[in-house]
Amino acid sequence: MWEGSFVRSLRLLAGFDPLLVALHCPGAVAGGLPVGSPRRGGLSPPPRLWTWNGHDYEVVDRDVEPAGWAQLLYAGPYESTVTQIAGGLPTSGLSCESVVADMLDSLVLEPGHTTLELGTATGRNARLLAAQAGPGRVVSVEYDSQLAAAATANLEVTGGGVKVRVGDGNVGAPEDGPYDRVISTYAVETVPWAWVEQTRPGGRIVMPWGRLGHVALTVAADGQSAHGWVQGLATFMPSRGAEGPLWEQVRDGHPTAVETVFGLDLAALHADHHAVFALRVIRPDIQVRTAAREHGVTAWVHDGRSSWALVEYDGRGPAVAQQGGPRCLADELTSGWREWQQAGAPELWDFGMTRTPHTQYMWAHDPETGPRWGRREPKAGDLAA
Repeated sequence: MWEGSFVRSLRLLAGFDPLLVALHCPGAVAGGLPVGSPRRGGLSPPPRLWTWNGHDYEVVDRDVEPAGWAQLLYAGPYESTVTQIAGGLPTSGLSCESVVADMLDSLVLEPGHTTLELGTATGRNARLLAAQAGPGRVVSVEYDSQLAAAATANLEVTGGGVKVRVGDGNVGAPEDGPYDRVISTYAVETVPWAWVEQTRPGGRIVMPWGRLGHVALTVAADGQSAHGWVQGLATFMPSRGAEGPLWEQVRDGHPTAVETVFGLDLAALHADHHAVFALRVIRPDIQVRTAAREHGVTAWVHDGRSSWALVEYDGRGPAVAQQGGPRCLADELTSGWREWQQAGAPELWDFGMTRTPHTQYMWAHDPETGPRWGRREPKAGDLAA
């Protein structure tokens, strides 16, 4: 059965090449491009890509910097590629291959399954879905009409069999439903109820949550709820209109107000992805990014609105936090860590999610008896009709 899920997902990525070495060894090169690169496959690549230079996103044009462009397009299995920028923020891209394989595995897609994809982008993921579900079984919704047109062309030259619709992915595509499987390629905070409504009882919904992980939900027999487990870590772009400011933008609008000693071991936090994910669950409106430095660790923290923190550990003594805005986010992280510890320090795969017509919450260990966090009342557009 394992052969029929994860390995099958890898074979889809590698164009059904039984030698999957290229997926994990991007250094194998033929003609300047990785042998059997998972991002090959007949689709027309975007002529312009973007890369982060430490301050903002800069364009890499195929005609100007062909080597740099190819390096971004044919990245390693754990690297994503930005293919569109709007307002200084990424709005579309190619997900890293390890996450694509993991999400395909989580979807448990079988031949004949009717499948709804939200976020077509280049059409590559839709092609992988159609290769498994079969022609005429996949509907993909793309917000951007130009991206949708390019994806449609890509899908036609690689076999067709996918219907691309222009629209709001959060609304789904009820006219073609119901579906056995639903998968989103962009992150949501609250799962749109339309996705649950358009999924058959027993069907599966896989989507990135909180820009940090992805979750697989199973729709209940009565169609009035969906719940399931966190499947893994991943960073995804949010839905259109939900793009928040970068840490730098929040900081620039609110100067430093206070400097304090940070109450946690920053090096341990950076090394523990279970703790980072748990803090996202327990303090859902706080975003944390950490990175190792030459002599220590730095953490960038913000709430997407008006508060931020910069926490630095130089390898000597305690970490120091500079904080700006009305909230003391470093202190909130410390209290969130303690709450996680008091709950038994559940790991990434101990967490799950439940969605009902009127609420959504995360839980640990058991959906009925385990501790719960982040209970949120969905916005009007996310509620059941």
